[in-house]
Amino acid sequence: MKAAKPITAELIQRFKENYDQDKIAKVFTAALSKADITDAAYSPMDAAKLENTFSIDLHGSKATNQQASGRCWLFASMNVMREIIAKKCNMERMELSGNYFAFWDKFEKINYCLESVIDTADKELDDRTVNWILKSGIGDGGQWDMMVSLVKKYGVVPVSVMPETYQSCHTRSLMQKLNGKLRKDALELRALVREGKDPQPRKEEMLEEMFKALCICFGRPVDKFDFEYEDKDHVYHVDRGLTPVEFFQKYVGMELDNYVSVINAPTKDKPFGKTYTVSYIGNVVNEPICYLNLPMEEMKALVIQQMKDGEVVWFGSDCGKFGSRKDGIWDPDSFVFDQLLGMDLSMTKEESLDGCNSAMNHAMVLTGVNLDENGRPNRWKIENSWGPEAGQNGYFIASDKWFDLQTYQVIINKKYLSQEQKKALEEEPIVLNPWDPMGTLA
Repeated sequence: MKAAKPITAELIQRFKENYDQDKIAKVFTAALSKADITDAAYSPMDAAKLENTFSIDLHGSKATNQQASGRCWLFASMNVMREIIAKKCNMERMELSGNYFAFWDKFEKINYCLESVIDTADKELDDRTVNWILKSGIGDGGQWDMMVSLVKKYGVVPVSVMPETYQSCHTRSLMQKLNGKLRKDALELRALVREGKDPQPRKEEMLEEMFKALCICFGRPVDKFDFEYEDKDHVYHVDRGLTPVEFFQKYVGMELDNYVSVINAPTKDKPFGKTYTVSYIGNVVNEPICYLNLPMEEMKALVIQQMKDGEVVWFGSDCGKFGSRKDGIWDPDSFVFDQLLGMDLSMTKEESLDGCNSAMNHAMVLTGVNLDENGRPNRWKIENSWGPEAGQNGYFIASDKWFDLQTYQVIINKKYLSQEQKKALEEEPIVLNPWDPMGTLA
């Protein structure tokens, strides 16, 4: 840094004197010495305004629990699908296997990562894309389009067919080991390519090692299974010899290609009404993700249309802002961080994205919305995947202000799009860098 100005003793002395004269700051210092900042800033009287009643309420099942893993995007997807199965089969409750999903997601991501390494082997190690691929490795996170790729190829199974294991629910240590091996393998594959040799035979050996490790940690995925269940009338049913793909087609039956990812990214580099994709983001190779960027009012109108027709909505947000996990509240007006800390923390959504202060980090399901006398939303009901102990029996309430600021992606059936919006989908997507905020995995 040229001509950088250091902190001087005189500057520190002035700051100390100003603090010593601030009686309110002393009170807040005492309060924060015994309390978490979020708890101290929480205003329950303001949060109480978010009534747990909704003019549109698509009552969901008991909340699921992703436990100590980053599989929210998969759990949100399963929460959408399990409601369809339960309704078709007249079941009280139904759960799909997050372990089955996670196995194939990890395996496909390993291949995707190794193929990305091969594709960029001609670049130097300090190239930003190469560095991003090696540092990122693989993780639990994902997006809707990645789920679609998995379901089309591998289908889904009930949780009873492939139950959770400790490793599927507690992934940190396993991810460290798998990524360490991936980086070792990446250097070997890069060397083979740069020597002019075919890397694919060695890559297949690497994949087999990884497949075995995943089987050890998650269990071997089934080829066929019997779907057995008891309906609400206590009648036993069994459907024998189903493959996971057949099970999805018969009992879920969603036309996944009819759904589109709508994002709200109000930044100058992403004009509204355009489609976008992200390089080197995905799990199943040759299955790119695609977004349609729309203004927030258009996004919310689409969500409400879909919910009015009785269909819940998968969505992605930044869940780390303005929230009380215990009370099940997300609302900027229910927290007084600025007053408590004595500084202006406000940022627009555009500023939060451009300043790397926010991005999508959690996926959930919208199951309700309350519309005011003018037909405008003022609060939203959310099905989370943190178990029934979190929030209000696993469900959360978000204010419309929070929705505007913190929601980045929703999944909408194309039939609700306007002709202009459908036309935009036909355009060639603009390619974003892998480190773009819209490339963040929930």
